[in-house]
Amino acid sequence: MFSPRIKKLSTLFFLTLWLTACSLPFGTSSAPTPELPTSTPAPPTATPVPGIATVNGEVIPLVDYQAELARYKSAQAALGKTVSEEDAAKTVLDDLIAQTLLAQGARAAGLSITEADLQSRVDALAASLGGADKLSAWQSAHGYDDASFRSALKRAAEAARMRDKIIAGAPSTVEQVHARQILLYNDADAQSVLAQLKAGANFDELAATYDPVTRGDLGWFPQGYLLDANLEAAAFALQAGQFSEVIQSAVGYHILYIVERGPHPLSPDALLVLQGRAVADWVSQQRAQASIVMSP
Repeated sequence: MFSPRIKKLSTLFFLTLWLTACSLPFGTSSAPTPELPTSTPAPPTATPVPGIATVNGEVIPLVDYQAELARYKSAQAALGKTVSEEDAAKTVLDDLIAQTLLAQGARAAGLSITEADLQSRVDALAASLGGADKLSAWQSAHGYDDASFRSALKRAAEAARMRDKIIAGAPSTVEQVHARQILLYNDADAQSVLAQLKAGANFDELAATYDPVTRGDLGWFPQGYLLDANLEAAAFALQAGQFSEVIQSAVGYHILYIVERGPHPLSPDALLVLQGRAVADWVSQQRAQASIVMSP
């Protein structure tokens, strides 16, 4: 005789079998073997290019940075200049970030480099080096393969197109001053000359005394041209016919006189300076808005 507990377990066991049988299709005595779904293997993921930084999601390849860093340090050494590793790294990285921002601007403006354009540039470089083998050897010596070299060349070419676009928009005629100066090398002499001017002495005559060749003529220049910001600010604070107080700079003590001022065509040198400023300002504005992430 089965105990009540054994009977209960047996009842549950057979009830489970019955429910299982009822759940099968009619005439089927056992559950079919389930078929596992088949899946197509995913294609291998491309190996990410090692980067030094990303700019708006675009990677600056490490190989580009290393090649540019080596060239920069070599150029500085050729000029007899010593530059620290930290300064060299910052200069090169800043330049690559600027180049990337310019290239992105070119693509946004519809100034992309096509594959045909790129191939023409590669062919021209190969010809200038003496053939494709010479170009390939140069690439290998600087850590590039063909794909990474073409990518770097494309970015540089697009950046150049955007620079040209920015430069083309810079004005050739701007507000300028035509100035003369008396430059002295100690404060006592400068204060003595200033006192003479305030007493009514002629500026041109005094300037000729201290600089007989140019009579202190600085020519026309716009804002953003002089290296010394204090001198430039003093010049543009004056009207035609006025002279300044003594202004100290790294080279001496200046007294400025404004001959005339107003809109005037830029000199070739001033035009180059202002065009460079226009590009630098554009890059600065874009960098302030960009997402720039340094690689760990």
